[in-house]
Amino acid sequence: MADAIYIWSLTDGGHDGEINNHRADYVAPTGEGLWVPTARSSGDPLPALQPYWGDNRPFALTSGGDCAPPPPPAYSLDASASFYVEALEVYDTVRQLTPEQQEIALFWSDDPGQTSTPPGHSISILTQIIRQQELTLDRAAEAYARLGIALADSFIACWKIKFQYSLLRPVTYIQTNIDAAWNTLLSTPPFPEYPSGHSVQSAAAAAVLEQLFGESFSFLDHTHSDRGMAPRHFESFAEFAEEAALSRLYGGIHYRSAIEQGLEQGRCISERVNSLIFRRDEV
Repeated sequence: MADAIYIWSLTDGGHDGEINNHRADYVAPTGEGLWVPTARSSGDPLPALQPYWGDNRPFALTSGGDCAPPPPPAYSLDASASFYVEALEVYDTVRQLTPEQQEIALFWSDDPGQTSTPPGHSISILTQIIRQQELTLDRAAEAYARLGIALADSFIACWKIKFQYSLLRPVTYIQTNIDAAWNTLLSTPPFPEYPSGHSVQSAAAAAVLEQLFGESFSFLDHTHSDRGMAPRHFESFAEFAEEAALSRLYGGIHYRSAIEQGLEQGRCISERVNSLIFRRDEV
């Protein structure tokens, strides 16, 4: 059985993704309002991260195009246009961050290579709950399976849309059109802006965890305690998803529409996952 599953996995589109995260054969579209790689503090910009991930075979969805959000606001330099207004919000927010907002941005940064990454953070939350609740093996296995499916499908669906619209990041727009000296709190990741991956995966994870443990489940998140960061308290899973999503505005790397539509996309994905039958008593 294991051999059969492994052989099938070789056809999912992402089985060797770890070999080459930044594909040299991808040529990003060019034009007004389109994404360009952004500079890193450690050197030249990185090419696009996994530009074909949206074509991978999902688990609960039928394709990466499922649960697609509407298009982002139209690119514009008009100060009265939605796009400019959203960019100005990012600009003003980062310039006027409160200590709490900065703490939130850093807590949810989840940088690859330094932390467990965004999906790893969601799995960390589940792991803490499993230990606290002392779940039996069958319930723990189901919880990990449901959450893992939701996270996997979230990034396939999110990446499909990211590279469909290839929208430029706030740092590019703001430094070009508003303030050349402005910079983000967090490092801008190497892929297009819309929608927010944090928002998609957090909303999907929250709804799956809500079905497993209830709407009013409160918890402390100790994911970064070993890094010296104070745990954060949440009265519900929905509250954690909202905070994780907004953290990307505080970090200066997403416009509000990417956050809000990302949350909606994640909730749509969770409905597909939550409808999966795992136990005989669900039939």
